[in-house]
Amino acid sequence: MPVLGVHHMEGHLLAPMLEDNPPAFPFVALLVSGGHTQLVRVDGIGAYEMLGESVDDAAGEAFDKAAKMLGLDYPGGPRVAALAEKGTPGRYRFPRPMTDRPGLDFSFSGLKTFTLNTVSAARDAGGLDDQTRADIALAFETAVVETLTIKCRRALEQTGCKRLVIAGGVSANKRLRAALEAMTAKLKAGVFYARPEFCTDNGAMIAYAGAQRLRAGQQDGERIVAVPRWPMNTLPAITEPRSTGLVD
Repeated sequence: MPVLGVHHMEGHLLAPMLEDNPPAFPFVALLVSGGHTQLVRVDGIGAYEMLGESVDDAAGEAFDKAAKMLGLDYPGGPRVAALAEKGTPGRYRFPRPMTDRPGLDFSFSGLKTFTLNTVSAARDAGGLDDQTRADIALAFETAVVETLTIKCRRALEQTGCKRLVIAGGVSANKRLRAALEAMTAKLKAGVFYARPEFCTDNGAMIAYAGAQRLRAGQQDGERIVAVPRWPMNTLPAITEPRSTGLVD
């Protein structure tokens, strides 16, 4: 029985291929999870060009930390999003980090600090009630969503691609999906994502990624050697990659 180690983020990247209308290559992928925020040009399975990534906290990590500041449970993303639904638009405005300079890298540590300072100021003033917490959650979520949207637009314009894929746990965020759908519509481009149950870690995405590589004849022999830091752009490309459909 052949065995094969699967790159976790490649599994996320290919999760939208499990849907009835999968994207064709090439496309730009935004990978947003608890540990990663990356923009990747994808010309095929294994044909990856890293366009930008977070230089500190990932978007999902920032959501988790913001949730903790607001007294919410883990995982932070869905908790902050639910609280933000009750927020008052415009009461707070948070920065959109690294959008005032060229490039496609991300930084969310400053946004985390801004959130902490905002929460602390409200608490010191005796005003950290439920509505204020919701208003802060909305301001935080809006800042993350707009930052990701700005960078995705830049990536599409830079590469000339007309398809955007979002994957990873944060890709389930409804406000992010709506913003990216509006942005890509203006560019006459398309956005693709997996159903919510395939956005977070799941066996289907790993099985799909592994199946494509096994079909291409790749395997790791009799045992898998764990690689703690495994740049995705070092993965071998699959010749004549399948751009649509599931394995037979």
